[in-house]
Amino acid sequence: MTIMPIMTTPGVLITGTDSFPNAVTPVATAVPAFIGYTPRADYQGTSYYNKPVRITSFAEYMALFGLSAPQAQYSPQYYLVEQASVPAAGTSITVNNTVYAILPDPNTIYYLYNAIRLFFLNGGGAAWVVSVGPYGAASGAPVAAPGVQAVNPNVKLSELQAGLALLEAEPEPTLYLCPEATLLSPTDNAALVQAMLTQAERLETAFCLFDVVNGNQPTQQTYSDQITAFRLGTGPFGLKYGACYYPFIGTTVIQAGEITYANLFGGTIAALAPLLDSPANPNPVARKIIDAIENPPANPLTPSQLHSALLSASLTYTEILQQVTATASILPPSAAMAGVYTVNDATRGVWNSPANTSIVGAANLPIQLTDSQQAALNVDAITGKSINVIRQFAGQGILIWGARTLDGNSQDWRYVAVRRTMTFLEQSVKLAAQAYIFAPNDANTWAAVKSMIGSFLTDVWKQGGLQGAKPLEAFSVDIGLGSTMTPRDLMDGYMRVTVAVAVVRPAEFIEITFQQQMAQSG
Repeated sequence: MTIMPIMTTPGVLITGTDSFPNAVTPVATAVPAFIGYTPRADYQGTSYYNKPVRITSFAEYMALFGLSAPQAQYSPQYYLVEQASVPAAGTSITVNNTVYAILPDPNTIYYLYNAIRLFFLNGGGAAWVVSVGPYGAASGAPVAAPGVQAVNPNVKLSELQAGLALLEAEPEPTLYLCPEATLLSPTDNAALVQAMLTQAERLETAFCLFDVVNGNQPTQQTYSDQITAFRLGTGPFGLKYGACYYPFIGTTVIQAGEITYANLFGGTIAALAPLLDSPANPNPVARKIIDAIENPPANPLTPSQLHSALLSASLTYTEILQQVTATASILPPSAAMAGVYTVNDATRGVWNSPANTSIVGAANLPIQLTDSQQAALNVDAITGKSINVIRQFAGQGILIWGARTLDGNSQDWRYVAVRRTMTFLEQSVKLAAQAYIFAPNDANTWAAVKSMIGSFLTDVWKQGGLQGAKPLEAFSVDIGLGSTMTPRDLMDGYMRVTVAVAVVRPAEFIEITFQQQMAQSG
C-alpha cells in the first residue's frame, strides 16, 4: 500500500518510489587479523601498539610497523654448536669434518614480519594487524639442544590475549591467526588457542588458523607427540571455528643478504673466525676480512660490502649462510593459508575447499608424511580433532592436503568450507535484515524479507555455493504468522525467519572401482 501525501497547495507533485528492493550485500570472507610483535608501531607521531590497524599492502605494513633496513627489520641470532654426530632434529652443517647444529637464540625469534610477507606473497589482500609490543632483548645463548622448542620469553600470553580481545570491537576480520603463538610454552599456547576458539564461537564471525608448536623441526619419532600435545591442549569448545595445519614450511621469503655474519654468534665475529680460517684449512683472505670487521680501518667498508667480501673469499661462509637462511625461513603455515583462503574465496568462492592447491614461496618441508601417517592426523577416534597436513608429491610439488576443521568427528562441521560458507550466509543475511528493524511486523514486510533472502540465496546457488538442481532443492526461506511466528511473538516485537540451505561439501574421498571385463568376439 502506498501512503498518498496530503496536498495543500495547487500545483504539480512529483512522487518518487524506489526502483529496487533492499538486497543482501555479501560480506567479506577472508580478512585476516594478525596478532604479534613488531619492531615499531607508529605513524606521524602516533603510537599504534595495541591498536588494530587495517592494511591493504605490504608497503602499508612497513609504513607503520617496519624499519628501513631489511637486516634491522628482523634480526634472529643463530649459533653453530658442535655435535658428536648428526642430530635427528633441526638443521646441521659439517665444517672441517666437525658436525655443528644450527641453534637459535630463542629470544630473537619472531614470525609476524615474515608471516605478513608470506600472506601477501600468496595473494593476500586487506588485513588487520594488532601489534602487542616491540621485540625484546637477546639472551646471548642458543636453545639447549637440537629438537628443543624455541620458547621466546619476550612473547607473552597476556599480551597476545589482550590483542585478541581488541578484535572483538572490529566487525571486519574473519580470520584470526597468531604465528608467534608457537613461541609460547605448550601450556600458554594451549591457553591462547582456547581463547581464540572461544572468542570466535561467541562472535560467530571469525575462523581461526593454528600452527603446531615445534612444527619446524619434527622427526619421524616426535611428530606424533607434537600432534597429540596440540590436540590435548585445544579443549572441547569452539572446535568448528578453527583449523590447524602441519608441519611448518620451508620458504623462500628471506632473501639473500638479509642474513649475514651479524646474525651469527650474537654478532661476535671472533666466534666465526675459527670456522672460516682454521689450521686445517687456512684462509688468509677471510682472516683479513674478519680483522677488518673486528678492527675497522679509518675508511671502513659497509656491513653489506664486508658480507659480500666474505661470500667471495670463503665457500664455508657461503654454505653456513645458506643453511642458516634456510633454517630461519622455516615458517608457520597459518599466514600462507590466510593468503590461500583469500585467493580461493575471490576466484572460486568460500564454498570451495582451500585445499589441493600449492603454497607460493614454499620450497620444502621439514618432514614427509605418508598416507598412513596422515590418516591418523585427518581422523582421530579419541579426540576427534583433525589436523590438515601439508605434503609434497612427486611431480606436483607441495600441496595443502586437508580441508577439515578441528571438529573432525562432526557430520555438520567437519569441513572448513561448510563452516565458512555458513558464516558467510548467516552474516550476510543478518546484516541485510538490519534494514527492517522497526519496520511493521506484517505480511508486506515478511514478503520483502523473504524475497530479499531468496534472491541472495539464488545467486549463491547459481555460483555453485549450494546443492540442488533447482533453487527449491537448494534452500528454503520461511517467515510468517503460523509458520515461524506466534501471536505472542508479534506482541513481543519478534520477527522470526527460518532459512534452510543445502551447503556443498567437498569430495574428500574419491573411490574408483575397477573390474575385469571379458573380451567379446566381434
